[in-house]
Amino acid sequence: MSLPVLAIIIPCYNEELCIDITTEKLLSIINNLIDENFISDKSYILYINDGSTDKTWDLIEKYNKETNSRVKGIKFSRNFGNQKAIIAGLTESQKYDTDCCISIDADLQQDENKIKEFVGKYNNGAQIVLGIRNNRKTDNFFKSFTAITFYKLMNLLGVHIKINHSDYRLVSKEVIQTLSTFKETNIFLRGIFNELGYKKDYVYFDVKERINGKTKFTPLSLYSLAMSGITSFSIMPLRFVTILGLIMSISSFIMGLWTLYDKLTGQEMVPGWATLVVIIGFTSGIQILCLGIIAEYIGQLFQEVKARPRYIIEEQLD
Repeated sequence: MSLPVLAIIIPCYNEELCIDITTEKLLSIINNLIDENFISDKSYILYINDGSTDKTWDLIEKYNKETNSRVKGIKFSRNFGNQKAIIAGLTESQKYDTDCCISIDADLQQDENKIKEFVGKYNNGAQIVLGIRNNRKTDNFFKSFTAITFYKLMNLLGVHIKINHSDYRLVSKEVIQTLSTFKETNIFLRGIFNELGYKKDYVYFDVKERINGKTKFTPLSLYSLAMSGITSFSIMPLRFVTILGLIMSISSFIMGLWTLYDKLTGQEMVPGWATLVVIIGFTSGIQILCLGIIAEYIGQLFQEVKARPRYIIEEQLD
């Protein structure tokens, strides 16, 4: 059996402060695994420059020349987002007869020393190996709470995602070929890889402190990712709107009958301005919430109907 060709996929956006250390560490791991006859000597690092405005691409070009193409690169024409950068890396890796790919963040907060364990599980037959963080100690309370809430909500909506699964994972070329048949513009990878049905395994790791710089994930980008995941995989929020509308209609009908009864029996109608204001405010809030949920789905449909390319490659280093 021939040794597998491994590609380490690294999406990066303004990561000039991390590239040097990240490249050095990952090249060392690749070389050690080659020396141990664990992976093929054709294995490589593939950076995806997601519209960086700093010197990220210059550094990738430098390492491409210095390492005799052990470091490869893809340059997007603009920023398309983390998920699309990973998809681009997986797709383009197939040009180099790659057997399996591991995606990892450029800051190496995910433990790069677990790469050998990922490949070991692949060699034992796993087609998808998911990286699961042991805890969220490095996150602040808000980020930790919202992340756990998101995973629990997704599972409640019928999308079975392992809690604390990140985009640190290994996938085989067979999985990548299947992924290429999914044509939607916005793909939520953490959900997709749980839906494919291939043999899975797990690697558990601790999250480290970031090497340099600051995270590029903002609360807005994380919210966008979460909404994309929910609307891509579940129609339960739309059913929630229907059920809520039915409940509000029944409640309004009952209140109407109650008011009519008081009127017909001569009960004194005491003005209830406070109650009226509360009811109007509550129902208005519910209506806006429902409209917002519907708008999220319409927005997703709008993106998909246009069928624009997921990303545009401006330059590629082989």
